[in-house]
Amino acid sequence: MFKYFFLAFTVVPFIELYLLLAIGREVGFWPTVGMVLLTGLVGALLAKGEGVRVIRRWQEALVQGRMPEEGILGGVLVLVGGVLLVAPGVLTDIVGLLLLFPPTRKVVAAIVRRRLERRMAAGTLRVTTFQSGPFPGGPFGTPRTPPQPRIDRRPGDEVDAEFTEEDGR
Repeated sequence: MFKYFFLAFTVVPFIELYLLLAIGREVGFWPTVGMVLLTGLVGALLAKGEGVRVIRRWQEALVQGRMPEEGILGGVLVLVGGVLLVAPGVLTDIVGLLLLFPPTRKVVAAIVRRRLERRMAAGTLRVTTFQSGPFPGGPFGTPRTPPQPRIDRRPGDEVDAEFTEEDGR
């Protein structure tokens, strides 16, 4: 796992910086900045549109009582693609675009699915879960039940809408 984090946080940014500097030398500073901003904007719009499309198709499939064709893995890949497009860089933009287009996303999803299935069959897949905090049920233990309203009437009494203030609140 360390090698993947090392690649993600040191080697990839170094390659991205090198590519951006090389592009900047060829086309100039402002066009390079414009390209980075434009791909970030386009990436955000594409990710939003594709994410909405995926969610809509899930909802339609569930309403029809069938499993969605594009599973959760496809939705996760759309999210990853959008994040990669928003991050500045050429390499991340290319990978992000590939993950947002349905044909290439299906290929990537099939590869990831096969790898997951192989690891599950071999018993080498580890799953880590996180909870919201150090205490079960929230930061102060189990969640407090909201106070119940006090009703000062007998059954059969008719009350339209009666509001009273107690304790000056």
